[in-house]
Amino acid sequence: MASSVQSCPAEAHPIDAVGLGRIAAARLEKLLAEATCAVQARVSENGRLSHALLEREQRATHGLAWLATYVFSVRELVHYADRLEGMGRFGTLERLIVQIGLGEYVAQILGGIPMSQGEIVRLADLYLPAESEAALRAEPEIARLAAHGNTAGSRAALAQIIRETHPTGTIGEAGLDETMEAMRTEMHRFVEAEVAPHAHEWHLKNDYIPLEIISQLAEMGVFGLTIPEEFGGLGLPKEAMCVVTEELSRGYIGVGSLGTRSEIAAELILAGGTDAQKEDYLPRIASGAVLPTAVFTEPNTGSDLASLRTRAVKDGDVYKVSGNKTWITHPVRADIMTLLVRTNPAEPGYKGLSILLAEKPRGTDENPFPAEGMTGGEIEVLGYRGMKEYEIGFDGFEVPAQNLLGGEEGQGFKQLMTTFESARIQTAARAVGVAQAAMEVGLKYAEERIQFGKPLIAFPRVADKIVMMAVETMIARQITYFAARAKDEGRRTDLEAGMAKLLGARVAWAAADNALQIHGGNGFALEYPVSRILCDARILNIFEGAAEIQAQVIARRLLDGGN
Repeated sequence: MASSVQSCPAEAHPIDAVGLGRIAAARLEKLLAEATCAVQARVSENGRLSHALLEREQRATHGLAWLATYVFSVRELVHYADRLEGMGRFGTLERLIVQIGLGEYVAQILGGIPMSQGEIVRLADLYLPAESEAALRAEPEIARLAAHGNTAGSRAALAQIIRETHPTGTIGEAGLDETMEAMRTEMHRFVEAEVAPHAHEWHLKNDYIPLEIISQLAEMGVFGLTIPEEFGGLGLPKEAMCVVTEELSRGYIGVGSLGTRSEIAAELILAGGTDAQKEDYLPRIASGAVLPTAVFTEPNTGSDLASLRTRAVKDGDVYKVSGNKTWITHPVRADIMTLLVRTNPAEPGYKGLSILLAEKPRGTDENPFPAEGMTGGEIEVLGYRGMKEYEIGFDGFEVPAQNLLGGEEGQGFKQLMTTFESARIQTAARAVGVAQAAMEVGLKYAEERIQFGKPLIAFPRVADKIVMMAVETMIARQITYFAARAKDEGRRTDLEAGMAKLLGARVAWAAADNALQIHGGNGFALEYPVSRILCDARILNIFEGAAEIQAQVIARRLLDGGN
């Protein structure tokens, strides 16, 4: 009797994913232009964007931002492959990462892009006509990538290489030059010796990152990486800061964030400070002698900085500050606050805002704010520990008038905007580091845990999780590096930085969630580091602009013709 089971075709040979991706990227750019026009028509009145319509059409506008982020990712995966090919470093592992990444992201564009766990945006949500979607699906390169890019065979092949060659560390060539790779290696060694063995204990005890670690970071130049040499820094590009931040965050996100705080404070002063302010503060920030903290957010404003109420009234040669701030990171041990205040209550919205370089003495847990006119209480948090979060109240707190950033009132919002690109690039780099950490603990556990007579990673569903962590972490890494390089070239990068942050945060959360799933019940136990990584990953979708705010910003740029 003949068997009723039909034989299945053999797994297809590897495809020319880069060649197909190059053609697909150009076609997807056209699709993005079509979608932008379609959404633009829905959110405009009399030729101008309507705030009310933008709000009503949030699904479409935010979906457009995600589509743009995916098109950006496809393009940069192709560029990544080209760079490695030029370096002679495009091996089988990298080819599989690119193939799977291109295949998966093209398939998601066709089938639905996850904006969050329960929100999938489809091309129809962007008001694209059915004919446009049908034409896209009919494109041979698009169809081939979607059907043959991310297959069971390609995932199994990548999983096998990972098992054989990458017990820890970055999976695949990052595409960096020798100098950057040497810097990554140095930071990796430091993290393995000084951070990773202790991070989970610091987290569980809600301890501060030891001052010895901060001193070591200062000695390595972490706090002055991108500060110009004339001010005591190393004068390195933003890409260097991404490499350092990623590796430090891989060990513990709090350690990775220490350098970011100095980076943003220094950029504020570099871009908007007076010559005297630059000469005074930048060398001290670069050396680590001065630790800064950003004091922007208020209890009822969140991302709505135009509603900020903390007042600074000039009284002779000082400003007297009154008001409340919240979600202030590492303020107790900070020496200087970049303090966003309203200096002119008559000016509505952003116009009356200024930034003060407010110095303060370091405190302790027992006496966190030993300064007149300043009080505060700790906010207990799930993750992102090691620096501690506080609410702060100001009541007549005095700041010398000469510490008004730039010496001119009303420039605060404009000054703050100059740092947003760097802040989001750095947050994207932190996300890549957290995703990397999740992948490493997930891989280690999957290799060591034996079930039904074999390691967990021998099961395809587990191996697939590891593979997609590796692929998406590389995608997030490459778009983050692109944004950093563009910033180094002096180009406007708010769009690319925003997309890197948007995707990086989602990738970190997905990686942490999947790593915990691999651990099963043990992942839910506080003793396992993956529980910390999950908590740390969750904040990335919130700070430096929540994912929804980030998508709104990206969409407005796209819909407003890039202005």
